[in-house]
Amino acid sequence: MNTKISRPLLFLLLLTSTLLMQACATPDSDSSLQDHEKRFRQKVAYTTHMVEREGYRIHAREYGADNPGPVFIMMHGFPDNMHLYDWLIPELAAKRHIITFDFLGWGESDKPRDHLYDVSSLRQDLQAVIAYFGLEQVVPVVHDASGQPGIDWALENPGKTAGLVLLNTYYGPMPTLKAPEEIAVFSTPGLQRELAIQATRFSPTLWLRRYKAQIGKFISTEALRQPVQELFAQQSLAIRPAFYGLNGVLRQEVEKRAAKTTQLQAFQPPVRIIFGQDDPYLNAGVAKEFHKLFPHSELYLVEDAGHFVQIDKPVQVARLMADFPASRTSTTLSTTRSTK
Repeated sequence: MNTKISRPLLFLLLLTSTLLMQACATPDSDSSLQDHEKRFRQKVAYTTHMVEREGYRIHAREYGADNPGPVFIMMHGFPDNMHLYDWLIPELAAKRHIITFDFLGWGESDKPRDHLYDVSSLRQDLQAVIAYFGLEQVVPVVHDASGQPGIDWALENPGKTAGLVLLNTYYGPMPTLKAPEEIAVFSTPGLQRELAIQATRFSPTLWLRRYKAQIGKFISTEALRQPVQELFAQQSLAIRPAFYGLNGVLRQEVEKRAAKTTQLQAFQPPVRIIFGQDDPYLNAGVAKEFHKLFPHSELYLVEDAGHFVQIDKPVQVARLMADFPASRTSTTLSTTRSTK
């Protein structure tokens, strides 16, 4: 007797089970985000802005507007939002002018349903923020998925790029680059991806369980793991369309940038590479590849820090960023350093 289940039937069974799960349980609804915001406002002052882009609004925050020097524009990756920098900013805001923002589809920015969520969209979000604030000299600070739009913008605008900071990010193909488990599932074409999308789309409970499990692997500091999981989970249900969209083009976007090696090697502004050494995904090997590609770069591997290096070690990261860029140098910086 043939007991093999056809793909359409398997899909139907899984979809039915997830709907039942949704009916039997409800997602978390605590006040982690509100409590975090209250504590954060006691640490640092900021101004909220809503940046217009093609009829949509991008949520941005500005810190230390009167501070001198080029502006740090800090960009998040996926599946998180601007709160990624809430541990780092209090260590820097007294010295530097900082802008953070949520990409369209993330955090508190608009989430248009029929929007094409890809790297080009992220790049346009960044350009809209720079234009809104009228910035002439900026330091893009990129992490995770914002590496591609941030580096693309810097390559296209070297005269406006005072420097570039890379925090556990990716760009093109690299030998040791490894996708996080959930990113691998949602970015690999095939039945497993389609089932995962449908299951998490119809079951908030399943989405939150998988989401928190992945976020937990990004943090090395055990005491911070649960608070950060809860913080990001509060806004995570609404990011699903953007998450699915960006994952859908992830592999093509990485392969596409293999052709930009020559541009990276010709990039003249200084680059500071600050990676959490314990990140198993965007790891030390990736950091070292960036160091080889950018001629005017410094590499710092932060010990006891994972993928969210700016959360695990905010004081150390702030110390490495506070005086950057000191000057435009024409000398190749070849030092690799570990820091605690």
